[in-house]
Amino acid sequence: MRFSKDDLLLYAVTDRKSADFGVLYEQVRQALEGGVTMVQLREKNLGDEEFISEAIKLKELCESRGVPLIINDNLAVALKSGADGIHVGIEDMPVSEIRRQTGEGFIIGATAKTVEQAQKAEREGADYLGIGAVFPSSTKQNAVRITNEQLNQIASSVSIPSVAIGGINLKNIEQIKCNKISGIAVVSALFSADDIKTAAQQLKEKAKAVAEK
Repeated sequence: MRFSKDDLLLYAVTDRKSADFGVLYEQVRQALEGGVTMVQLREKNLGDEEFISEAIKLKELCESRGVPLIINDNLAVALKSGADGIHVGIEDMPVSEIRRQTGEGFIIGATAKTVEQAQKAEREGADYLGIGAVFPSSTKQNAVRITNEQLNQIASSVSIPSVAIGGINLKNIEQIKCNKISGIAVVSALFSADDIKTAAQQLKEKAKAVAEK
C-alpha cells in the first residue's frame, strides 16, 4: 500500500483490554467507520502465532477501507501477516536493519524524542516519526514528556512526516502547537470511548486543525 503523510491524520493504536479478540476487532471496525487513517496493532503479551492470526484478520479489515495496518515492534509478525509496515521504538530493532530486510514499499515508523533520534531514523530509511509523549499517557506512564517547542524542533529537523503521540484527547488536542506534524496518534481517547465511531469522527475533525496543511 502506498504511504503518504495523509495516512497519519488520525492514527489509531490499539489498546488490548479484553482477552476476546472479537472485541478488539469490533473496536477497530468502529474506528475505521469513524474515519481513522492508519491502524497500529500493538500486542505486548501474545505469542507470534496468535499475533499473526490477529494481524491477518485486521489487515483484511483495514484493507477493505484503504487504511494501512502497522505492527508494533515485531518484524516477523508484520512480514508473515502481510501487514503494510512496522513501528519501532528507540530500543527496538534498528530502522536500517528493517529496511535492509524489507526493501522499499514497506512502511517503517520510528519513535523520536530528540532531534538526533529523528535525524538518525530518517537517515536509516524511516517513512515517518512518532514524536512524544506530548501529554501524560495512561498507556505509558513512564514516557518522557516533550514540550511544544521540542515537538516543533524535532518535526522541523527532518523531511519525513511526523505524528504527535502521548495522552492526546479531545480536551487537550488544541494545546498542540506545531505546524509541522501531519496528524495525531491516539490510544485511550479512541478505544476507551463509549462510542468509538463518534470519538474517531470528532478527533479527526480536531486533528485537521493541528495538522500541517
